[in-house]
Amino acid sequence: MSTKSISISTPQRGKGFLAWQRLRGRLVLFPWWLAGVVALGLGITWLIVTRPPYGEAFSLIRAGLQVTLTTTLLAFGIALLLGLITSLARLSSNLLLKNAAIFYIEVIRGVPMLVLIFFIALVGVPTVVTALNTLGESIAQKAPLLAGPLLALKNNSVSMELRAIIALSTTYGAFLAEIFRAGIESIGRGQMEAARSQGMSYAQAMRYIILPQAVRNILPALGNDFVSMLKDSSLVSVLAVRDVTQIARLFAGRSFQFQEAYTILAFIYLSMTLLLSLLVKYFEKRLNAHGRA
Repeated sequence: MSTKSISISTPQRGKGFLAWQRLRGRLVLFPWWLAGVVALGLGITWLIVTRPPYGEAFSLIRAGLQVTLTTTLLAFGIALLLGLITSLARLSSNLLLKNAAIFYIEVIRGVPMLVLIFFIALVGVPTVVTALNTLGESIAQKAPLLAGPLLALKNNSVSMELRAIIALSTTYGAFLAEIFRAGIESIGRGQMEAARSQGMSYAQAMRYIILPQAVRNILPALGNDFVSMLKDSSLVSVLAVRDVTQIARLFAGRSFQFQEAYTILAFIYLSMTLLLSLLVKYFEKRLNAHGRA
């Protein structure tokens, strides 16, 4: 009788053990951090719905979302182009281009972000406007049609929103240049040589062979920098740009509801960065799957 009980209970214990192992594996792989973030978001949403001060803060602060997102998207698009051009210049054999690219990268990396925003917006842009005015005066007689717009450009005609975009794109262009350079250098030189041996020019080989592979390699880094720029866009509030951070500061200063204002502000930024991070991971998986196919 004892032998029968052992032969019957052993498979049962084996099935239970396998079920526990499967459950344990699922628990380990479950994104508990995401569940915590969702729970936090639900809690703040409950505050917005049930507490009038939080609801008022949310209604006012969300008005700056358009400025924040527009500033980030435009600045990142310009920074991508600037970073790509700078990385190609740094990898160039041309001595002037290479040293100019290194100079730009090292200067930007050596100055704090907030200081750069002040300098570019309040010193760099006026200097460029003055230089364009001077250029317009010098060519006024020879090319009046071209000189007209240059002379009409005034310092106060450049909005703070545009200055913020210029500052962010110029700053992140240096960081993205190093990411692009690392991605290009990660591709073996043999591929460039093979492309050139097939009759491709350097530009064609870079466009069709090297850059697609480099972008696939650096996509996570580009996505991280995009999220970082979204967060750093809060710094443009020092230029009185009415983004979510500036509106939150104005609301808190006017109503003295600091807890409500900055809780909602943190919630908005957390929501945006989390959604962007998940979107970047989705595109990364799609790109990797396409590359394997």
